[in-house]
Amino acid sequence: IYPEYRDFYAFHIFYNDAGSRRECENFLKETFEIVKAENIPIRKIEQITDVPEIWRYFVAPLSSVLSRLQLDEKEYVARTVMKINTTVSGAYVFSSGKNMGVFKAVGFPEDVGRFYRLDEYEAYSWTAHGRYPTNTPGWWGGAHPFALLDYSVVHNGEISSYDANRRFMEMFGYTCTLQTDTEVITYIADYLLRRQGLTPEEMAAVVAAPFWSTIEGMPEAAREKAAYLRTVFAGLLITGPFSIVLGFEGGLMALNDRLKLRSMVVAEKDDMVYIASEEAAIRAMDESVQNVWAPAGGQPVVIKVKEGNF
Repeated sequence: IYPEYRDFYAFHIFYNDAGSRRECENFLKETFEIVKAENIPIRKIEQITDVPEIWRYFVAPLSSVLSRLQLDEKEYVARTVMKINTTVSGAYVFSSGKNMGVFKAVGFPEDVGRFYRLDEYEAYSWTAHGRYPTNTPGWWGGAHPFALLDYSVVHNGEISSYDANRRFMEMFGYTCTLQTDTEVITYIADYLLRRQGLTPEEMAAVVAAPFWSTIEGMPEAAREKAAYLRTVFAGLLITGPFSIVLGFEGGLMALNDRLKLRSMVVAEKDDMVYIASEEAAIRAMDESVQNVWAPAGGQPVVIKVKEGNF
């Protein structure tokens, strides 16, 4: 969505006030080259209220800092996001990838789209979620999607394994601060895909791992791999009803819990793929979609853009 700045990390940040913005900006200036800083363009509408300060920064980590810390830039950016979100009071980085962006607010999705002027952006992949929180407060930071670097997650359901998943991720430097279980799924994706180098399909075999009885009936090679993933990453098995859509550079992955306790439907038409909780939502966008189907529990649906098309 930011072709002019595609080589820079785009930080989208909420601020409670000008003081938290100054503190965050002073921190960023110490370790990043800030190419551009500005308010995110919005359209003021009566349906969206209690609006915080919303800024975006196009940045690159200073090479001297990366050399001194002996870190690659993605790891340093991820650590920076965690540091700001846990230590700078009143500041929250809610988007930090390259050439992508997350837009969050409290309101109906159609109003949020008008508020952020999303009709002025172009992208090959979009995810959205109209969330009605039942166990946590509804606030700007708790809206979906949740993102870290180039990964974003929208999620429908309830994670009963949240505490176990959170404690596992905390051992590797991730901190959950946003009062919703969806946040930990995003960090799990970053950990497994970026830091461990797993494929999306292998990630699915971790978070929605087959039952041991199912693994025992697999061919030998598949059985060994499934058992290895379930054993090594046992703390990342997500239990409870869920359906998620994971966005990553060049594609999407849709995944249900292994018992399929939440609905998910996929449909296609020409070079477009649609994913939603209900078929009616897809047909509201395109009545003539084809090949409508519901993935099985634990079955990942991975869609990738053809090389050169993004």
